[in-house]
Amino acid sequence: MIDVHCVTFDCAQPYELATFWRDATGGELHPETEKNDDEVLLQGGRVDLLFIKVPEGKTVKNRVHLDLTGSAGTTREEEVERLAELGATIFEDHRNPDGSGWVTMLDPEGNEFCVCRAEYERV
Repeated sequence: MIDVHCVTFDCAQPYELATFWRDATGGELHPETEKNDDEVLLQGGRVDLLFIKVPEGKTVKNRVHLDLTGSAGTTREEEVERLAELGATIFEDHRNPDGSGWVTMLDPEGNEFCVCRAEYERV
């Protein structure tokens, strides 16, 4: 068996993107992080997120993305609004009238992620 160590994002501005995801997830930047680092590790979630500076920009749809749900009683709608306030944008809205579905959002560098209903919203 194998454990997932972290999910890695190629990006232009590692510190800025890690800061967005820190605010989104409540994680913590590695204590030795500096603003101009080429690699920034975000810790404290179920899986760490690593942001690595690369010279090329994003050009196509992500092959891997994060699916996120609220925690501590927050709803999908509350999380979509909060993430938009942090700098994410809605890319595709797949919410259905019966409450099912998800919202595909883009982080500040255009990486797709989905906001889904938490298990407690589905009961």
